[in-house]
Amino acid sequence: MDDALPILVPLLLLQVTLLLLGLWDLTRPQRRVRGGNKLLWAIVVVCISIFGPLVYFLIGREDT
Repeated sequence: MDDALPILVPLLLLQVTLLLLGLWDLTRPQRRVRGGNKLLWAIVVVCISIFGPLVYFLIGREDT
């Protein structure tokens, strides 16, 4: 387990950072999302580990 710690800590920090940034971005009043359902995108961001926020940032956001 001690050998995996140097890999796990940065991945955990990346996951938490992406999660917080995704949720923060979703709460912005001017943010528009594909499909128009911010609640659904919040569920994707929270429930799909590191890939949820990545999917949101890559395809979920609409340009304003």
